[in-house]
Amino acid sequence: MPSAATDDGIRLHYEESGRGTPLIFVHEFAGDHRSYEAQLRHFGRRYHAIAFNARGYPPSDVPEAVSAYSQARAADDILAILDHLGAPKAHVAGISMGAFATLHFGLRHPDRALSLCLGGCGYGAEPERQAMFRAEADATAAMLRRDGMAAFAERYAVGPTRVQFEAKDPRGHAEFKRMLAEHSALGSANTQAGVQKGRPSLYDLTDALRRMTVPTLIVAGDEDWPCLAPSLMLKQVIPSAALAILPNTGHALSVEEPDAYNRLLDEFLAQVESGRWPMRDPRAISATITGIKG
Repeated sequence: MPSAATDDGIRLHYEESGRGTPLIFVHEFAGDHRSYEAQLRHFGRRYHAIAFNARGYPPSDVPEAVSAYSQARAADDILAILDHLGAPKAHVAGISMGAFATLHFGLRHPDRALSLCLGGCGYGAEPERQAMFRAEADATAAMLRRDGMAAFAERYAVGPTRVQFEAKDPRGHAEFKRMLAEHSALGSANTQAGVQKGRPSLYDLTDALRRMTVPTLIVAGDEDWPCLAPSLMLKQVIPSAALAILPNTGHALSVEEPDAYNRLLDEFLAQVESGRWPMRDPRAISATITGIKG
C-alpha cells in the first residue's frame, strides 16, 4: 500500500488515480479516503487525484499520544503528501475536518497551494459556540474510549446534519455508517482531543484570511447548520473566495451529493487553471446598500 512519511515519522496511507496536476482530497472526521471514491474516479480522468487517510485512521499510523494530533499537524500532513509526490503545488479540497486542514494548509503554505476547496467548514467556529463544541469534543472522545467505534457510529451517523443523507440515499448512508464503525476508536478519540478541540476559531484568523490570495471555493449544505454562518464569514473575509450552497443538503457533501459537488469543483478548477479566477473587486465592498448615499 502506498504511504508517505511525515516529519515526525507517521506513515500516511493514500490512494491515487490519473495523471496530471495533483488534486489532494482531505477527509472529514467521520470519513476516510473511501469517502472520495466518486471523486477519485471522476477527477482521475483529468488530474492526479489523491485521497489519503489522516493520522489516526488505519491503514495510516495511529499515534497513541494525543500530543501527536493538532490542527497544525493536520495541515502539515497535507504538505507531507505533496512532498512525497515530488510536486511543487497542488489543488487541495477538504470537507469538515479536512476543510479546516485545507484552510490551514493555505495559510501556512500558500506557495504550495494552487487552489483550496473548503466544504462544510465551520463546526464550532462561532465564538459563542466554541465552549459547547469543545465540551462535545471531550464527550465524543470519552464515548469513543468507553464504548468503541460500533456504538459511536450508531449515534453519530444520525446526527442533525447526517439525517439528510440517510433520507436521500439509505444504501449510501448505510455504507457510510459501516465504514465509520471500522475506524480506530483510539485514533478517533485522539483526533477529537488533539485536532477538533484544540483548533482556533476561524473568527480569530480574520486578519490572516483577509491577506489570502489563493483561489478558494467554499461549499456548504443549506441544512449544515453549524457551517452556514462561518461559510458566509469566510466568503466575506477572503478576497479570493466564492461561496456555493447546495440545497436540501447536510454535512457529508462528497458522498451525499457527489454529482453536484463534482460539478462545482470541476468548474472551479477549470477557472483556476485557465487563469480566470477573480479576486474580489474592491468596489463590491461598501458601507451603503446601493452605493448611493442619501
